[in-house]
Amino acid sequence: MTDNALLSLTEVEAIARNAHAAQTDKAGRPYAEHLQAVAEGVRARGGDDEQIAAAWLHDAVEDDAVSEDWLLHKAALTRHTKDIVMALTRRPGEPPESYAERILATPGALLVKESDLAHNANPARLAALDEPTRARLAQKYARMRELLGLA
Repeated sequence: MTDNALLSLTEVEAIARNAHAAQTDKAGRPYAEHLQAVAEGVRARGGDDEQIAAAWLHDAVEDDAVSEDWLLHKAALTRHTKDIVMALTRRPGEPPESYAERILATPGALLVKESDLAHNANPARLAALDEPTRARLAQKYARMRELLGLA
């Protein structure tokens, strides 16, 4: 695949927005707002275009918004972008430790996950949730930051 055949970031964003169009986050906001915040966070942290593309797609396979087959075999993306997305795709029943190990072992994935966690743990975003959910998620995000060496 040549660089000319790769999807542009604008095309990746459109695919992600379309794939997640029917989804909302836990506070009832359009899910694409989260994807945009993660992509912008990756850019602000110095991430490259492959990491920004992965940020747009980081939840797509896990949320069944796109198939793993499409991502791995049909999507006009670099191997690096695909590897990052797959590293960030949690498997059913997967322990947090295994998930963190895969992220740490995949070049470029930690920066995307750091941006994801930063947006997920944003106090303004968490404030829209009920107290039990807010407490549970804050603990979950803090534990993942610890496992990734971001604490």
